[in-house]
Amino acid sequence: MNRAPLIFLGIFFTVAFSWTGIVLTNHLMYADLQPVFDENEGRAFPQPLPGDALRGKEVYRDLGCMYCHSQQVRHPGFGTDIQRGWGERGSVARDYIHERRVYLGTMRTGPDLRNVGARFAGEGGRNWHIQHFYNPTEVSNVTLSNGRTYGSIMPPYRFLFRTQPIIGEPSPRSVQHLLPAKDQPPVGHEIVLTQRGEDLIAYLLALKDPPLYPEEARRVYVPPAQPDRGEPRPGTAPESTREVLQ
Repeated sequence: MNRAPLIFLGIFFTVAFSWTGIVLTNHLMYADLQPVFDENEGRAFPQPLPGDALRGKEVYRDLGCMYCHSQQVRHPGFGTDIQRGWGERGSVARDYIHERRVYLGTMRTGPDLRNVGARFAGEGGRNWHIQHFYNPTEVSNVTLSNGRTYGSIMPPYRFLFRTQPIIGEPSPRSVQHLLPAKDQPPVGHEIVLTQRGEDLIAYLLALKDPPLYPEEARRVYVPPAQPDRGEPRPGTAPESTREVLQ
């Protein structure tokens, strides 16, 4: 008996069922999500990335940053991301509606970066990133559970910089004034940040989520204030809520 047609139909329906469950169902659930207009701010959130940050996102992808960093803040009860200062709230689907490629990441060799633009903001944040890319151990250390502190395991990204002779006035991109004495260039030279470096930092500074949108605030679990009355413990979610948070 020729069972080839039956095997083919079995494979076809298995693939079709999987595609429906994984792709189509999620599309129907999230495709209609729109930005939320904030009357106090006079603009809608989340904001799309500006042009330099969009270019920086491609640098982020090209350098493989997502292999060591994630961009998803876990909700209370599912991790300690908020206690670590990686965000003021958990990430929700609406945060990603402007992103054609979402770099959620699969592991955390380094910290989550979803809100790194809020942790290191403005000119001070830009300067920190410059120092961090040039020599991570100068500004970032790792403390293990045994209490011992080690230098950052992130490698330096000095190819994002260029040493060049000073011709006339120093370049507005010169950064040697942010570096320690041991990293200063030869006399008559300067260290400048390349365009790729500028764009990558612009992307990192743009990574910050707004306060929780009203729709999500109504359905995202908030730990109870008094857990000693038979209620769930703070930082945990009842089973009926876990499906919403994941």
